[in-house]
Amino acid sequence: MIALSLAETASVVGGQTHDIPDPSVLVHGPVVIDSRQVKDGSLFAAFVGERVDGHDYAEQAVRAGAVAVLAQRPVGVPSIVVEDVQTALGALARHVVRRLGATLVALTGSAGKTSTKDLIAQVLQRKAPTVFTPGSLNNEIGLPLTALTATEETRFLVLEMGARGIGHISYLTNLTPPQIGLVLNVGSAHIGEFGGREQIAQAKGELVEALPAEGAAILNADDPLVRAMASRTKAKVILFGESDEADVRAENVRLTDSGQPAFMLHTPSGASEVTMRLYGEHHVSNALAAAAVAHELGMSASEIATALSEAGSLSRWRMEVTERPDGVTIVNDAYNANPESMRAALRALAAMGKGRRTWAVLGKMAELGDEALAEHDAVGRLAVRLNVGKLVAVGGREASWLQLGAYNEGSWGEESVHVSDAQAAIDLLRSELRPGDVVLVKASRSVGLESVAQALLDAEGEVAAR
Repeated sequence: MIALSLAETASVVGGQTHDIPDPSVLVHGPVVIDSRQVKDGSLFAAFVGERVDGHDYAEQAVRAGAVAVLAQRPVGVPSIVVEDVQTALGALARHVVRRLGATLVALTGSAGKTSTKDLIAQVLQRKAPTVFTPGSLNNEIGLPLTALTATEETRFLVLEMGARGIGHISYLTNLTPPQIGLVLNVGSAHIGEFGGREQIAQAKGELVEALPAEGAAILNADDPLVRAMASRTKAKVILFGESDEADVRAENVRLTDSGQPAFMLHTPSGASEVTMRLYGEHHVSNALAAAAVAHELGMSASEIATALSEAGSLSRWRMEVTERPDGVTIVNDAYNANPESMRAALRALAAMGKGRRTWAVLGKMAELGDEALAEHDAVGRLAVRLNVGKLVAVGGREASWLQLGAYNEGSWGEESVHVSDAQAAIDLLRSELRPGDVVLVKASRSVGLESVAQALLDAEGEVAAR
């Protein structure tokens, strides 16, 4: 991060120094919340969790190279004591971001945030040094930790913002005020917590409300709830999508034989052909969102198209495609699932599996509330309509709804199977997979279906990752 003395750090967070012999010592390493990640010059933020109290690791962190601990009580080693570590961490991030002078791009949405953030980062890196959220660390702790990794050389800061309720995104934008705000979509993810899509739209729209008049709101022209957010901002509005009214749009969208999207990208500065390395047509919308950000920041259509065509997946277990030596292809999309992403993954599987036998190994989609039965049933039915070869529904009640939907849609019988857990799915697949099969593995993170994908890969030893 930007180097700050311990004295300045204490002033920024409103803390008191304890056991610090020299307040001029600089914090120049990363701010971390795990003592195992400490590097020379780090500041260790001691959070009190349900199972672990970071204060117990203060001495260990200092021995590893931390110059001080951000703590809620004196810990016997150099420390800055504050009333609340999370609040202090946010204040420190806000201070560093204001000093940076970098352009801050924030994005939110019900689905595709992490994949789109990774695309934006890879495109903007072509133009100038860029810092971006690792994985999906998009909450009140992960976001400031990411912002604090920026240095004097950073020109673009790309931050993913998640929300589980009204006010969450407002809180995050107060910590790291964006100049460009991107809203991807309003879907069904967390609908059980929010209570409805309108409430989700209210929460996601807090991002555009936070933009300055000289900023830019980048909105999905194909999502009516997102498009309506234009009335909630004084910033310039840029629309992306396949709509003819979009400023940044795609034409001639198609999938290659391997399931990778291709399209003609149109921006106000020109047009250029894109063929992506990622899998699934849903990445077209993600790519258009990234292109709209890059266009606003001065990149040409050809520069953007080249960057999108060469961009890969930076985050694990998101349409991660690996081919075994025997020709079996494993598509590990087990990081998370909601109805929109589940449908997109099934369509990608159908495209990739043309002329091959396909398997959909699916589990629970969490936090759907009263919509859970209907949504799981609909996904099971879609698998039949897409001619997926076999559905393996893994888990309890929700998995039974997936299986029942498939059975009722197509009278599959033996082609639709409900198994109790991941190990049962592994045993079934190991016994029945044939060379050339394509296997999609997808469920909410809590189901842990990444273990199925890994077991299928481990069974064949070394594999060649695409």
